Formats: sequence, C-alpha cells, structure tokens
Amino acid sequence: MDATKKSTKDKILDLLKKEVSLTVNDLTDRLNITHMAVRKHLNILEKDGLIQSNEIKQPMGRPLQIYSLTEKGERLFPKNYEGISVEFLHDIKDLHGEESIHYLFKKREQRLTKEYSTRIAQQSTHEKMNELVKIQNEKGYMANISQIDENTYELVEYNCPILAVAKEFKTACSCETQMFKNVLETDQINRICCKTDRDDHCKFLIKF
Repeated sequence: MDATKKSTKDKILDLLKKEVSLTVNDLTDRLNITHMAVRKHLNILEKDGLIQSNEIKQPMGRPLQIYSLTEKGERLFPKNYEGISVEFLHDIKDLHGEESIHYLFKKREQRLTKEYSTRIAQQSTHEKMNELVKIQNEKGYMANISQIDENTYELVEYNCPILAVAKEFKTACSCETQMFKNVLETDQINRICCKTDRDDHCKFLIKF
C-alpha cells in the first residue's frame, strides 16, 4: 500500500515494526502530529491488543513509556511460507535425513536466483539494488537499502516471512545470502545481523 494512503494507526504499527520500540515523543516527531493525537491512537491500538507499553524508570522525572508490538501485532505483517511448514520439513528430515533439507533449500535458492536474475538483468549496480529491494518488499520482507559509499550498500529486512522455518533450519538464511551473491554477482556480502540470532532485523553489508 502507498505510504501516503496508510492510516495513522498503520503508520504507527509500521514504525514499531521497524524501530522495535518507541516513545510518544519519538512517534510525534516521525508522524508530525500532536502528542494528544498520538496518545489517542496508541490507546486504541493497546486496547485492541496490537501494542504494549512498558515503563522505564528515569534518573529524574516520571517513568518513560515505551511502546512495542505484541504477538497479535506481529501477526499483522506478512508471513509467506511458500507452501512449506516447519512440521513438513521435520517430517522430510526424519524420512530422508539432514542432507535432504539442504537439497530442498538449495533448490529454492536456485529457483529464486533465476527469478531475481531475470528481474535485475542488464541494470546498473544502483538499479539492481533498488530492484532487489522492490522484489523483497513484494515478498513481505519490509526491506530498505542505504548506500554507504560508492561501492557499499546496507540492506535491512525488518520482517522475515519465513522466520518460523529459518529458526528451525538455519540453512534457509545461508541460502538467502548465497542467492544474493549469485544475483548481484559479488562474494562480498555479509549478513551482520539475523532475526534467527535474536537480532531485531536481518542486515546485510554488500560490497561491489
């Protein structure tokens, strides 16, 4: 959905997904609306069970209210398992061994490499990165790219549509990294943060 068409409540949920936790002041600054308006939306979202608040004691003054998503709030964001489930993969592992899981994810890696490569073929480096982010967002990753210098980019994925699978089968993460290397034609891609390691986001440093 176009960000300009999103409701204020949707924008708050998006910000909390990306930033993990925010205060009323943080949200007021980002949304450019009044404290009273922010609090009104937060009260509704909290009543709906989509967000939660925690108090953090300050050295001076009143405690600080920090807001974050609840599990119910997290479920609003895409979870695209592409037809596979954790239980199904465990069954395959039990029947055919660990190697069969690696084979399945390598097949997925090859399929995605072909799909992505077709989309970004014959483009400049900057165009490739923008198209990669576009594809990832189509798949529900809430991705964002920033250029650090002439040859270096930082890719952040705020959501993982296959997190439940990746937590059980870490090979999903290594295959995604390898797929990026194949598609972007560079071996200098490092996953510096990963949601399966309890980091807030997945983050890649990409050099050309």
